[in-house]
Amino acid sequence: MTQGTLAATAADTVARTAHLFTFDGFIRFWAADRPHRVALDGPDATLDFAALEDATARVIGALADLGIGKGDRIAWVGKNCALYFTLFYAAARAGIVMVPIGWRLAEAEARWIAQNAEVRAMFLGDGFDHLAETFATLPGLEACLTADAARRRIAAARPAGFAPAGPHDPVLQLYTSGTTGNPKGAVLSNMNLFGLRKQHAGQEPHQAFDDDEAILVTMPCAHIGGTGLGVNALAAGLPAVILAEFDPREVFDAVERKGVTRFFIVPAALQMLLRHPDCASVDFSRIRTIVYGASPIPLELLRECIAMFDAGFVQAYGMTETAGTFCTLPPEDHTSEGNARMRSAGRPLPGVEVRIVDEQGQVLPPGEVGEIQTRSTNNMICYWKLPEATRATLTDDGWLATGDAGSLDADGYVHIQDRIKDMIISGGENVYPAQVESAIYGHPDVAEVAVIGVPDEKWGEAVKAICVPRPGHAIDPASVIAWTRERLAGFKVPKSVDVIEALPRNASGKILRRALRAPYWQGMDRQVH
Repeated sequence: MTQGTLAATAADTVARTAHLFTFDGFIRFWAADRPHRVALDGPDATLDFAALEDATARVIGALADLGIGKGDRIAWVGKNCALYFTLFYAAARAGIVMVPIGWRLAEAEARWIAQNAEVRAMFLGDGFDHLAETFATLPGLEACLTADAARRRIAAARPAGFAPAGPHDPVLQLYTSGTTGNPKGAVLSNMNLFGLRKQHAGQEPHQAFDDDEAILVTMPCAHIGGTGLGVNALAAGLPAVILAEFDPREVFDAVERKGVTRFFIVPAALQMLLRHPDCASVDFSRIRTIVYGASPIPLELLRECIAMFDAGFVQAYGMTETAGTFCTLPPEDHTSEGNARMRSAGRPLPGVEVRIVDEQGQVLPPGEVGEIQTRSTNNMICYWKLPEATRATLTDDGWLATGDAGSLDADGYVHIQDRIKDMIISGGENVYPAQVESAIYGHPDVAEVAVIGVPDEKWGEAVKAICVPRPGHAIDPASVIAWTRERLAGFKVPKSVDVIEALPRNASGKILRRALRAPYWQGMDRQVH
């Protein structure tokens, strides 16, 4: 069967069962089917599916008391916990859009996102009460609640009647950095989040869940790799074992004591597991699948992990705008000795189309490098209130431009060669040079700056700032790093600073980032690490 036939078959399945692809549908179904099965096992609470159905209905009632309903937005700043997922699932049932905001962001960045999203209510996780003043004066805000206040309000609320959100209603808005320096809100619907997760069950063995499994959520909930794992667990009716944040020892404990059978992890975190002194003594026998992605992985590290964990490894290629994974490299393409396919990003999932186009949008044949584009039910609705950016990313007939340069081989495997956009991926975190450059430009000694990614064995790429001094000034690299740290999240701060006399530019004045990057990537077969 061809990829096009698979996509058409999957599309027919979606059309016939569209009413099932909603948070409300899944929560109601599992509450009736397995009421006493654990749904959320978090650091703050454990809920079975019956309790989850009741708690989410109460959240909807509490939000209704604040005048918040379908189409409105609420936000969360905090670490992963059962309360976050309860709020998210409740909002999604009623078509209220959740906006999770990264807790590592600087306060000014977090406030900008909340204001841009026009949130009606803010929820602060445990340990983040001090941010109340940051958000209290947001225009249109009805309430800013700490975790304790939210729990009390939910317990006191009565379940409210509501019209369930439909498959194509928006339910989640994740912010992804933009090349202009401001993040963009990718708006995702029920169908974006659930469509492929249900289509490929049974078609791709590594995507099919057995009923005795449990899924670990350890990546940040402000990323699709964190919230998306909770969605996976709900779709499958399985426990989501939630860690507040990634910690190797807590991952080991979850594997041995909580029955975790699969998890998603970025390569930098996978390396931390492997290098931890306890790793060799952990019983990994229940682990069936380890999914890795969000940044490239060194082949030698992958080989070590395969030998250590004795699990099925799956590479996931996706992005926020595609609601997560749209290509996978399955376990059967992984070997401890390494092979050519392990340098690829895998094949499109059933229901997904991928093509390679040139600068004119013409489809290229196998082997030729161009921009990777994808089309499926995963693709976002739009960027929030950014019609031009949406049109630049989504075509009228549904193709999404990834911004990655790559090729397809004769067997349909996707090979990523470079990034068309200038994004840096450091430890699975997206960093756009324009935002870092904007923060550095105010430094009193800096006349010009260009930010690039350079190879880093631990993080994949590290952020480097290349600065030109103001006339008569000398640049202290430590001063530039400290200046940036005051203005941006830690993962965006340059790890190193070089000082040069002038930045290389083309005839039109554009900085030649490739020329700046070239010396650091010399001898490597790809311009991503």
